[in-house]
Amino acid sequence: MSRIWTVLSGWVFLVTVVLPVKVLAAGGGEVAPMVIVADTRKLEGLMKWWADLYNHSYVGFTALTVVLIPIIGVLMGVLADIVMTHIGIDLKSRELAEH
Repeated sequence: MSRIWTVLSGWVFLVTVVLPVKVLAAGGGEVAPMVIVADTRKLEGLMKWWADLYNHSYVGFTALTVVLIPIIGVLMGVLADIVMTHIGIDLKSRELAEH
């Protein structure tokens, strides 16, 4: 059993310490910075505007996303409440069925 733990510990050490050093050392030269952009070639309308906003201003894209997510969540919640009321599910009263 001790041998298994020794081998397992060796593999964990190899993967966490030695392997990343080998990968980082494999570059061999200057590395160009990676640029992440949205592909807007086949987009139109609102989707193209959204992708262009992402490409041109990360701060603007982030701010608009942070504002829009709660608004969309509230709209979807209200819509779900309306649909559930129409199909007969009443969430406003809290009567427990277990008396």
